[in-house]
Amino acid sequence: MLDESTIAKFEQQAEMLANRVKKRFKHLYKRFARQNIDVFRLYDGDIPEIRAAVDWYAGHLVIAEYMRRQSVPEWLPLMGAAVAGALDVPPDKVHLKTRWAGKQEGKRYERLARTDQRMAVKEGDLRFYVNLNDYVDTGLFADHRHTRQMVREMAAGKDFLNLYCYTGAFSCYAARGGARTTVSVDRSQTAIDWARENLTLNGIPEEGNALVQSGTLTYLTKAHQEGQTFDLAVVDPPSYSTDRDGNRDFDISRDHPRLLARVIRVMRPGAVLFFSTNHQNFVFCAEGLDIADAEEITTQTIPEDYRSKKKTIHRCWKIAV
Repeated sequence: MLDESTIAKFEQQAEMLANRVKKRFKHLYKRFARQNIDVFRLYDGDIPEIRAAVDWYAGHLVIAEYMRRQSVPEWLPLMGAAVAGALDVPPDKVHLKTRWAGKQEGKRYERLARTDQRMAVKEGDLRFYVNLNDYVDTGLFADHRHTRQMVREMAAGKDFLNLYCYTGAFSCYAARGGARTTVSVDRSQTAIDWARENLTLNGIPEEGNALVQSGTLTYLTKAHQEGQTFDLAVVDPPSYSTDRDGNRDFDISRDHPRLLARVIRVMRPGAVLFFSTNHQNFVFCAEGLDIADAEEITTQTIPEDYRSKKKTIHRCWKIAV
């Protein structure tokens, strides 16, 4: 049971958050509506004592608390109710989540519920299915919408490889940009099925757009042995994972040079790959990689709604082979 002073503090925080989100929504909504964008971020830990992220999904709110040991279950519902009230969003369109940092972070595909409720959201002239209830992540990482557009602008006539493809958004952009072929790889069958549905939703045929359920290193070994090569690639791995095929732990800080070396083996001379991570203390190491250049393009890839003085939502490199 919370004491009165704690309740008063939480209510004050809820009012602060609601005011901040309402102001931000007014600033962003019309601009994104003109761009046909349904999904954008309204708040991400800007006030130190309010450790949360608030995202808009076409009339729904997804509010996530960044958990720590002193977190209490009463806090997040108070924040959710205040934000919903400020934006006139009904309770059934408010979706509360909890997130843990580092290796405690919930697995991307781990189920939180089984509502199987999906909705299609717009990002420019493309649409993607999201599920706001059943997983920690919703199916679309809106912080990479600029990176997806970069891929689209480079894709014409290219053979495109999408590793850790999740729900295939990058592949849809590449295909819509005129890629000759796309190959999307993920170890999760859930992700592969979801990616297939996103391709269909956007009128992209399966022919020439392969979907491969496989661990990334296993796929890269096989592709190299079979002589498959690509002109353009996206590599956006989780910070930590376990390779189901080899039962090996993957740590992006330690293992990204080995991963990138495997990717480079299947890239043609003159190819480009985009490498990204959301690891907050990441140090990129290109030593020993057979590449022409590696340029960090993080500032170009982060949209306005994800820019923050507190943290960087992701980091991204453009690597020329």
